Amino acid sequence: MSTLIGTPSLPMSIDATFPLNAQQPLAPFSTFRAGGPAEWLATPRSIGDLQASLSWAQAQALPVTLLGAGSNLLISDQGLPGLVICTRYLRQADFNRDTGQVTAAAGEPMATLAWKAARHGCGGLEWMVGIPGTVGGAVVMNAGAHGGDTASLLVSTDVLNPDGSVSTLTPEDLGYRYRTSVLQGDPRIVLNATFQLQPGKDPKALKAATAADLHQRRSTQPYHLPSCGSVFRNPRPHSAGQLIEAAGLKGFQIGQAQIAERHANFILNLGGATATDILSVIRHAQSVIRQQHDIQLRPEVQILGAFALP
Repeated sequence: MSTLIGTPSLPMSIDATFPLNAQQPLAPFSTFRAGGPAEWLATPRSIGDLQASLSWAQAQALPVTLLGAGSNLLISDQGLPGLVICTRYLRQADFNRDTGQVTAAAGEPMATLAWKAARHGCGGLEWMVGIPGTVGGAVVMNAGAHGGDTASLLVSTDVLNPDGSVSTLTPEDLGYRYRTSVLQGDPRIVLNATFQLQPGKDPKALKAATAADLHQRRSTQPYHLPSCGSVFRNPRPHSAGQLIEAAGLKGFQIGQAQIAERHANFILNLGGATATDILSVIRHAQSVIRQQHDIQLRPEVQILGAFALP
């Protein structure tokens, strides 16, 4: 999940009541393990920290970029101006075993939530176990896999508005479509989400089903090296991975960025890949598929910051 708003300027004061660092490398905060530094990085541990970081950025007239697990983005080698807020430390999940509802904080990892749901005997989140993202990112991007998606389970989400107020939104408010919502590119920040699950299930059976889902993903997708997960949205009725594979692009490489042999909709960091390497591979795949099929592959990965490529 990420949002960039405003224009950069130098802060007049660095006084802050929340965790804040200057010129913080962002590669460790991205599953691609690539990208330059944040001018300022905030890592709030509470909603109060989050509100304080936003107020600080507004007072300094700084742009704000939001990061969750960093699993669906590519950060420029030049880094990002202004304040980057990482919400991955906002973690909590409260289950109601009677109703099957769970309310999870924005930074709760989806895989962790899937395992917790299984242990509580609440079904419906098994598909989430292999997605390397957070609840906030899932809400924004309508994350999904194996026939399941966020929109079908979401009851409501609380969001922090730019003025500091909190609003509760329903799936209808979010305008869900395939892998997107109205919150993508929106300054509102997801605080938590409530999901309707299926209560009263056998925890042992749910844990087995969750483990099977994870095994299936790991056996068909390359998780042994840094990546962002699926790079392109599927141009329905086609599969992006099948189109790229049919074009003979498996193994195509620029620098240390390579289209995966195991799954052609993954780009891997073989070790030391730059963000420019990765974007160059993305652009090459788009060009080849456009020439061969007159189909424009749309990236699912969000591209943040300035790049020299056209």
